[in-house]
Amino acid sequence: MKFSCFLLIAALGIGCSTDKEQDLTITLQDAIDGKQIERDNVIACAASNKNDDLVSVFFYPRDRASNIQYFETQDSTVDKNDFDSYFPVVASEIDVFNGYLKKFEVSVTDEKWVIVSFEEDGKTHLSNPIRLKQNTKPTEYLPQNVSVDTANTTMPIFSWQDGNYADTKIYFQVVSDDRNDLISGTYTFERQFQFYNTENVVLNITKGTPSALKTDTRYGFTLLAVSEDNWVNLFSEIDFQLN
Repeated sequence: MKFSCFLLIAALGIGCSTDKEQDLTITLQDAIDGKQIERDNVIACAASNKNDDLVSVFFYPRDRASNIQYFETQDSTVDKNDFDSYFPVVASEIDVFNGYLKKFEVSVTDEKWVIVSFEEDGKTHLSNPIRLKQNTKPTEYLPQNVSVDTANTTMPIFSWQDGNYADTKIYFQVVSDDRNDLISGTYTFERQFQFYNTENVVLNITKGTPSALKTDTRYGFTLLAVSEDNWVNLFSEIDFQLN
């Protein structure tokens, strides 16, 4: 049921991008010319994988999203807002939480900027530029930084500490069931979330109001600590059970 199992899918033959597959004849600007654009309207971030040299670019594909594309710059020195510096790369979409989220797994040598785009309701939606930092700030995998208080039987409180990086701006947390289906997906600025109390939630991708958690049932909790440029500093996941 763990989120990280999807980080290992490359071993099953899933295709990933390489620098050589980057199409330098077309830019992101070419792709959006003449279209109605919604900037900063795709939820996305990226993390270096735990057990290989790939980078996972996660995104939330809204229900009506189509023509999902992935764009890279050649390095990190370019202007992140210059769409002529982004080039399309063919990469397979991989389900995360059984498709509630998705990701691209990419093989990159240099650090660079990337953008995810998709079509929805006649508009082209773009993510914020994501700064890949797989070399200078590899994602930390620290499950021990998360704790869960189950004193309130059906509304556990999750709290956590940052790792070595001090520039996290927002935290994404997922509660999932034993089939790895997403139960709730929320963002907070605080290092705490209580299921399912949304008082400190600043962004919510949960569809509807989830059912109460059950006792004597295994669940998963996944945390991503994300910097302002959408790089995942900390990736933590634990299993828990309500008694």
